[in-house]
Amino acid sequence: MGRMARWAATWADHTFALDLRSLACLRVALGLIVCADAVLRTRDATLMLAPDGMFPPPLVRSFFGDRWAWSLGFFVDATWWGMLLLALEGLAGIALAAGLGTRPASCLAWVAVVSVLRRTAPATNAGDEWLACLLFWGMFLPWGEVWSIDDRRRRRHGASLRVDAAPATWSLAGVALVLQIAAVYLGAAISKWNPTWLSGDAVASALSIHDHGTVWGDALTRQTAACRVLTWAVLGLESAAPFALVATGRPTVRIALLAMFLVFHAATAVLMSLGLFAAVGAAAWLALIPTACWDRWLHGPVTPILRARAERTPRGGWLETWLVAAALAVAVAAFLHAATPWRASPMPSPLAAAVRATCLVQDWDMFGEVRRQRQWVYGRGTLADGRTVDVLRDGRPLEDTLPRGGFTTLPHHRWHKLFWELPEPDRRRFAPSVAAALAHDWNRRHTPADRLVALDIVAVRLFDEAGDGAGQETRQELFLATWPPRDATGRGNLDRWLRDQVGE
Repeated sequence: MGRMARWAATWADHTFALDLRSLACLRVALGLIVCADAVLRTRDATLMLAPDGMFPPPLVRSFFGDRWAWSLGFFVDATWWGMLLLALEGLAGIALAAGLGTRPASCLAWVAVVSVLRRTAPATNAGDEWLACLLFWGMFLPWGEVWSIDDRRRRRHGASLRVDAAPATWSLAGVALVLQIAAVYLGAAISKWNPTWLSGDAVASALSIHDHGTVWGDALTRQTAACRVLTWAVLGLESAAPFALVATGRPTVRIALLAMFLVFHAATAVLMSLGLFAAVGAAAWLALIPTACWDRWLHGPVTPILRARAERTPRGGWLETWLVAAALAVAVAAFLHAATPWRASPMPSPLAAAVRATCLVQDWDMFGEVRRQRQWVYGRGTLADGRTVDVLRDGRPLEDTLPRGGFTTLPHHRWHKLFWELPEPDRRRFAPSVAAALAHDWNRRHTPADRLVALDIVAVRLFDEAGDGAGQETRQELFLATWPPRDATGRGNLDRWLRDQVGE
């Protein structure tokens, strides 16, 4: 073996060999996230998973536009089926976290998560897609070899894996996992190299409660200098970290990256409304805890292991290796399409079908373009007694001009994500069914005296044309949907206009 070959082998071992205990931490964390996601989704199950809810299955199928975007949620158009799907997701998450039947539990968790996120596509975000990607690669990882019920059973039969002798394992799935983590931050960084981020204004805009900020994030926007520093720090961190991650696997580098990104994701969880993204991001980095850390924490200082392999022969053989290789090629091609000028051209049909089938979406354009604007949405509901309320905010007094609290006053992140993107042309098809589902849900929960007789869902944007925060803002108002819906002849439009004039 030549010098270059030896260097390449050493680099691969340092960079892509993952400790079995770290993989076990990733398994437990993702299992708990899957379980929590299933529980949290029950809050809106009758709205988001019912056939007559916000997202009717035929409409969701047309949104994807091809048969490769599969989902178990499309098999039966019934509310009980959606609830059964959430139960399946929760049970799979528990089994995965416990390491009970780890391989089938991993497959089941991936299938359930993909099915749910596609069934509720308009309320899906990057955190859901990243979770699906990690679960996909997890199906091929030995993350149930230690700290699992499966391992306990093996020990009873004298087949225990000696972790102290072989703490790390190298596999193609491990390579894919490391590259997947790097791809998320690299894709986000590429999308951020634009004037908004380079000027230092992006974080202040994104942390507004009329964007994706929480109350804490909105409070930070008043610290202009701090927000500028944070903007450049995020851009620098996301740009450098992917290269540092794959350039070397030295424990000191990994520990530094791990610490920085755990703090980064903790901060995003506090300052921004991002759903699962912060938790999934923190969980992903657990897989990269170096062997030296475990040896020091559990056994005291030891000589670093440069090339250690698990004693048990990896399951799957050549077939599994080729499956992972094919999936990795699909993921790399999908990333290149999303992050390079190739994006301007349609994705080739075979590649698009493969990405849909595996759910290895690699478009990580997260906050790449942060507009200088304030945005909100309200649901103007007229009750039977003539009162006007905001249906989206459970009947609180209507505020149609810069409402207090912005998106933070919506029930939770799924609603935030839905109504943030509902004005987009490709999502607007869901607006009528969203309005109808909200109206029916309101009338189901209220007395006849508080019955909803009309509903308008309106999205509003205030643009700062000068870009300096002190100029005149332009208001853009878009009626997304009405209920009862206006017919093809426009009947109902005049009645609504007259009613609004009388109200004024």
